[in-house]
Amino acid sequence: MTFKEQIQQGIPSELPQPKPYETEINHAPKRKEILSDEEKKLALKNALRYFEPKFHAELLPEFKEELEKYGRIYMYRFRPDYEMKARNIAEYPGKSEQAKSIMLMIQNNLDYAVAQHPHELITYGGNGAVFQNWAQYLLTMKYLSEMTDEQTLTMYSGHPMGLFPSHKDAPRVVVTNGMVIPNYSKPDDWEKMNALGVSQYGQMTAGSYMYIGPQGIVHGTTITVLNAFRKIKKEPKGGLFITSGLGGMSGAQPKAGNIAGCITVCAEVNPKITKIRHEQKWIDEIHENLNELVERVKKAQENKETVSLAYLGNVVEVWEKFDRENLKIDIGSDQTSLHNPWAGGYYPVGISFEESNKMMAENPGLFKEKVQESLRRHAAAINKHTEKGTYFFDYGNAFLLEASRAGADVMSDHPTLGREFKYPSYVQDIMGPMCFDYGFGPFRWVCASGKPEDLQKTDEIACTVLEEIMKNSPAEIQQQMQDNIKWIKGAQENKLVVGSQARILYADAEGRMKIAEAFNKAIRNNEIGPVVLGRDHHDVSGTDSPYRETSNIYDGSRFTADMAIQNVIGDSFRGATWVSIHNGGGVGWGEVINGGFGMLLDGSEDADRRLKSMLFWDVNNGISRRSWARNEGAIFAIKRAMEIEPNLKVTLPNQVDENLL
Repeated sequence: MTFKEQIQQGIPSELPQPKPYETEINHAPKRKEILSDEEKKLALKNALRYFEPKFHAELLPEFKEELEKYGRIYMYRFRPDYEMKARNIAEYPGKSEQAKSIMLMIQNNLDYAVAQHPHELITYGGNGAVFQNWAQYLLTMKYLSEMTDEQTLTMYSGHPMGLFPSHKDAPRVVVTNGMVIPNYSKPDDWEKMNALGVSQYGQMTAGSYMYIGPQGIVHGTTITVLNAFRKIKKEPKGGLFITSGLGGMSGAQPKAGNIAGCITVCAEVNPKITKIRHEQKWIDEIHENLNELVERVKKAQENKETVSLAYLGNVVEVWEKFDRENLKIDIGSDQTSLHNPWAGGYYPVGISFEESNKMMAENPGLFKEKVQESLRRHAAAINKHTEKGTYFFDYGNAFLLEASRAGADVMSDHPTLGREFKYPSYVQDIMGPMCFDYGFGPFRWVCASGKPEDLQKTDEIACTVLEEIMKNSPAEIQQQMQDNIKWIKGAQENKLVVGSQARILYADAEGRMKIAEAFNKAIRNNEIGPVVLGRDHHDVSGTDSPYRETSNIYDGSRFTADMAIQNVIGDSFRGATWVSIHNGGGVGWGEVINGGFGMLLDGSEDADRRLKSMLFWDVNNGISRRSWARNEGAIFAIKRAMEIEPNLKVTLPNQVDENLL
């Protein structure tokens, strides 16, 4: 069968042969035993409902074995034989160009070069899934190949509920992930519902079909690192940045450190992913001996090198060793997946990677104890360095939250509303006041032709647009404009593409609309092929996350999620090609609500109309909320937006005299 025929077939009419478990692929760890015997039967019934009854007797023992062996039913047998990668949009079968663009983005999320655990349909973050099983993937791709522009596909946590009649301006796909009743949003609730096959953790851009490999977080981390050094009034050259995590998107940290120009030490316990990141040239060197690492760092500091060093081992050992050696750390953070602390997101110090994986599945209670013990040590070591002048920030991975729950010494001696920890979230100190409040966030695009020359052309277009905007930009956003022009000019030489021909930069509403408009014009003139627009959910408006995206909201509303819900509803009727809303992205199940979108630019007047309407709302919704919280930068930004667009009228806050209070 051809590729198109395999897509159109969906779930095969005859059972494919079982597939061998490929040990060279990076696999998800075994999930813990959480289902009762009756619930296991229910999980099997739920899985078998995708298949005709004549296949049940053969599939039942196989699915039972998967559930027992891996803690989930992935349906490995149904993994497609074709190469999993984003193809030229013209290679996909279908009646709708918009639907084809979504197929392209789904396959990009599952590309072996992009996905963390491709055979388990997990893109990043340890549990950020596109689908729960391979039957869902096959059925979704079939639906997309049949869809017209008068239909909408409804996705329930990876399950394609079906195609419904709609209209050309409706989204082609509406995605929800993990949207459970609030009282059932604890980590074990997710484990149970996911094992039953009824809910999933979509992370942020995994279940939204908008992950573009590590490039997205490379850019965000580059901006963060540059601004962190600005905050301590030091040049990055020769400065030392300590962090951890090379799996999934956190592999971007050493690359970002190199672009920023500092020395980066990034610890990782998984040998396989460390080797992959070295082969991909995301890290320069691998070190397994702490004494050798210390000498290498000292040499790099003396010579003011720009270099990224991976330590194959636990980051707690690095913090403790550097304290004993009195090595000066300038900035420090952590990017382990602490939103998922009990299932492979964080590994305890003093226990091997293999032993940890075994304990995680067989003795989860003890594993949790060891993780919390490690977090206490981790925090204690960081505290010693910050007493010597290190600037430490929480990088939005729930490090401080989980450390506090473990009883670590991370609570502030003088807590204020929204500032309960010793250390700030990077959004509180850096990204919030410097970027999000002014409307700057991660705008991204994918060249649907798959041609590198199209990406180069879009880079040039974006750079020209930004340089033109910068001529008349107010002083408050000049630094932002300069950073992003520098980024886009260096994007090609930094070789950031993994998987699809994609790019990201930080832009405000004006920048996003003007860049998108210029792309659409170039498509209309046959200078480039179609382009898919999107963004990370880690943005101005799309995410309500009290310990990350909205951590610099101090009016008491940071635990509300009106903004994220309003955002996805507003994007839906303003022209997005697909929209998504998730529970649990980035910082943990039950800790955040986040939403995203995708939009196909095809050169049409319809696309021109949609991009202006949707992108303006997608940014200014968040600026409005931030200005109502009395954030100074956001008040400036929304007043400017109202001057530009007379149809925008936003309620502004009146300030209260503190002396009066």
